[in-house]
Amino acid sequence: MSRRLLLLAAGLQLSSLVSGQTIVVDGTEVDANANNVAPAEEVLATGDLLPEESVQLTDAVLANLTEIALSDADLFAFADDEEAGDTSIQEKRTINLKCKTFPGDALWPHNIAWTVLDLLTGGRLIKTVPIAASCYNNFGVFNAAKCNSVSSSWTDSYMHEADPTSVMSPLYQGLTCMPTTNPAGQCTLGGFPSYVVRAGNVAHIQLAINFARNLNLRLVVKNTGHDFNGRSVGAGALSIWTTEFKSIDYLKTYKTKSYSGPALKVGAGVIGIELYQAAEQYGVTAVGGEGMTVGFAGGYLAGGGHSPMSPMYGMGADQILSLEVVTPDGHFITASETQNTEVFWAMRGGGGSTFGVATSYTVKVYPKLNVASVAKFTFGTSATVSYETFWEGVRAYLESIPTYNAKSNYEYWNIWHTGPGANDLQALLAPLLTKLAALGINVTPEYSQHDSFYKAWSAGFPKELVGGSAAKTTGRLFPTENFVNAAKFNTTVTALKSIVDRGGELLGFGITGGPGPFPDNAVNPAWRDTALFAIAVRTWAEGTPLSEVATLSADMTANWMQPWRDAAPNSGAYASESDVTEPNFKQSFYGTAKYARLLALKKKIDPTGLFYANLAVGSDEWYVQGQYPGLPTQNGRLCRV
Repeated sequence: MSRRLLLLAAGLQLSSLVSGQTIVVDGTEVDANANNVAPAEEVLATGDLLPEESVQLTDAVLANLTEIALSDADLFAFADDEEAGDTSIQEKRTINLKCKTFPGDALWPHNIAWTVLDLLTGGRLIKTVPIAASCYNNFGVFNAAKCNSVSSSWTDSYMHEADPTSVMSPLYQGLTCMPTTNPAGQCTLGGFPSYVVRAGNVAHIQLAINFARNLNLRLVVKNTGHDFNGRSVGAGALSIWTTEFKSIDYLKTYKTKSYSGPALKVGAGVIGIELYQAAEQYGVTAVGGEGMTVGFAGGYLAGGGHSPMSPMYGMGADQILSLEVVTPDGHFITASETQNTEVFWAMRGGGGSTFGVATSYTVKVYPKLNVASVAKFTFGTSATVSYETFWEGVRAYLESIPTYNAKSNYEYWNIWHTGPGANDLQALLAPLLTKLAALGINVTPEYSQHDSFYKAWSAGFPKELVGGSAAKTTGRLFPTENFVNAAKFNTTVTALKSIVDRGGELLGFGITGGPGPFPDNAVNPAWRDTALFAIAVRTWAEGTPLSEVATLSADMTANWMQPWRDAAPNSGAYASESDVTEPNFKQSFYGTAKYARLLALKKKIDPTGLFYANLAVGSDEWYVQGQYPGLPTQNGRLCRV
């Protein structure tokens, strides 16, 4: 293995060769293939690591790779190895440091470099083919049967999750290759990354990070592609896909300075339903997301993570006891109360795709709930219920939210155009039902009782539909004060109603950020006094030109959402499900004081700006070229402001 790695190093010093898929070994040109380039990895003692984490890129491996290479030729070196990650080295490899190197640039990596990356990762480099490319002639992969399959499954989150690059909110990719019945149309990559490393171990992630940093490439990270704001895509990027990090370990007793009890160690590719199934298997309750296909140990936890269990136990990020992460310098570290403490603080709520690639989180779990109840009910306008009466019913529901929250309940509701036992839940709802009946709104809830949270969650939250391309969502957190102060409550109801009056739609969560005391982490402080998280939706006709969509988007931010900001001026929003053009995002998503601390860490550990995501910490120092004002898709070159 050592000799094969040395051959690679000799070839990389002459990577400007354009003679094909070859490397130069001892002055002789040979094929670059699996016979002379071995995967660059080392299996280490597992200790407390997941199996995927035991295979790493180490200094010893890099010593083999660089033994006979020129000092600036190792594309895979860590940032602190011979200053390989310094800007001075990048200057030798890019024409314009203001922007990330882009396809077509003179210093875009030659095929030989991509081939070597593929070989080093054991054949895990994927050249992007958009998920709907089979519907088009121009991409060279037209297949009518596959196109029909993709089209018919477009709203299925599992299909997008299983694809290397597809995302569930395609608007922010740029809609450049959507399913179609017209194969003569044009499919392009748009905001999709150019290449993907399907990571199966830590070494694969390290190689991708070092390669992207040393060649000044844009880097993105995808777990499931569930992000609302397009943060899993980026034109001209190298993407890291963490879907294979599926291990879950149950730790009966896990001890830290502040905790002793059961825990789960969860890989970065685990999704919500897998987390809850594991917790059910081990007889415990975990704090995870509402959506069954939302990735758990990635952007969800890093972004704070609201949960049906938050009113009882706090945010998802509050449960984190330690985490493993590959940082922008390419090194694999553990962050906890005693190690790398500032990274530990930041990655519990400070945002995903910002400080590195998490490979696992160790999180608290709680005793199994013996009784978990669900109630479902609907009401709407009708021949006997006017629009005004309907809103009186909504008002009655909203004013009940503090009571429900105080009982550690979780309420999920929507308005579209067209803990306690079952007996206790019926008693809790009785006052609302009485008010509704007095308004002439007759509601008959459907009650069900379950012997675990997992079963109640399964009954209450079906798999969500995704893939919509003709809607924008925005959001706001409303504090408890807005529901107990009569004047503020009236303002809040009027603000919420204004969205529907304009033709929009609403959905919301009656939720708190937990009972406290709260750990010192980067969770948005607005969550700590939240009673309601509301999301507004604006739709438009399919096929509306993006220039018009940009105008609608800007109008929604500036005009539709201003009453919400006025109603809760000192609150904020949830970065993972909010407005892609949120004004004053630093305060809204992070809190001003926490943002300053997060930015200081960002500049320290990621001085070259390797990790970028829309509205993430430090994102205002970058922009994507060629955008319509009001619609920041990821379809364009990433450049410094």
